[in-house]
Amino acid sequence: MYIVIHNLEMLPYKHMSMPYLKGKGLKPAGVYVRQGATSVQASPEQIRQMIKDSDGDVFEEMRTVQQDLTFDEATVAFKRYKVDFSEDKYIALGLRNIHDDQYTNLALLLSDQCQHTTKIAVFNDESCTEFRDSKEFGGSIFKQFENSINYLALCNRTVSTIKGIIRTDKQDYPEEAIREALLNALVHRDYSFSGSIIINVNDSKMEFISLGGLLPGLSTEDIRLGVSQPRNQKLAEIFHRLRLIESYGTGIRRIFKLYASCPVQPSIEATTNAFRIVLPNMNAASAGAENAAEAKPAAPIITPQMKIVLDYLKEYGEMHDEDLQELLHIKKTRAYLLTRQMSEEGLIEVVGRGTEKKYKFKQ
Repeated sequence: MYIVIHNLEMLPYKHMSMPYLKGKGLKPAGVYVRQGATSVQASPEQIRQMIKDSDGDVFEEMRTVQQDLTFDEATVAFKRYKVDFSEDKYIALGLRNIHDDQYTNLALLLSDQCQHTTKIAVFNDESCTEFRDSKEFGGSIFKQFENSINYLALCNRTVSTIKGIIRTDKQDYPEEAIREALLNALVHRDYSFSGSIIINVNDSKMEFISLGGLLPGLSTEDIRLGVSQPRNQKLAEIFHRLRLIESYGTGIRRIFKLYASCPVQPSIEATTNAFRIVLPNMNAASAGAENAAEAKPAAPIITPQMKIVLDYLKEYGEMHDEDLQELLHIKKTRAYLLTRQMSEEGLIEVVGRGTEKKYKFKQ
């Protein structure tokens, strides 16, 4: 039964003795609770608890306190990908509650009034303490996605190398890896937390940190294998319908595939309340590997004479100068220079001095 108060329709809240005024929505001005013989306005905390008790713990399905929503950015996104976004589709998409036509938290995320944000910071140092630049993007998560992608593209430098007449251009990060990591943060974060998605960039890496750890029973190894259990099922379905994500569980695997030839691999880490993906700077990683290779001593070049000496030592264990001269048919000076070179390159060991000097194979 409906009750009309001051021409406003009062609706009983599902499973609750707490009614609200339809004309004012689910906010303190429109929600009342009984205190003794009187009714008083409910606090925001009481309203949230009422919604949770009625709708359950699935955040995107719960009714949002904010009901004055617009969908300009969402309309553009759906039109771009030729998906129907008319109001009669809102319930099917999960934007309106089927019981009283009120907007859900999912609607709030897609709306221009979305209260969550994405923060991006660029740092000068490896420990990410010296700011070079920073941005914060709000509004619909469609707008956050577009703005974040565009800004991260500015952070993604291209390094050119020339070998002979061939010029090769290579970006610091695969564009698709950035896109997948950002989509993972936007679609799978826990929106019951009010904190922002954090993206940190420095000269060696780009890291994406989102609130909400893995769902119970999952491990980072499961995620790498492609196991998927979306926290925000309806949000993931919308992004899938818009072809922003291909299928569940493929994003992380695609990131690692893009880094298959890179000497430094991406990493994923999960805590109780957070999830992090780290993308290495491919150009920095390759340069580091090349520098390490250059710094490593080159393997000694084994000449035919050296090979004869080494084979002899492997078989007999040791030899003297006279043995060496006779074996190679060389004079004393040449034998001295040869053994000194082999000793400096770590091929043989010199034991003793003078007439007692002998040579052994160096293990």
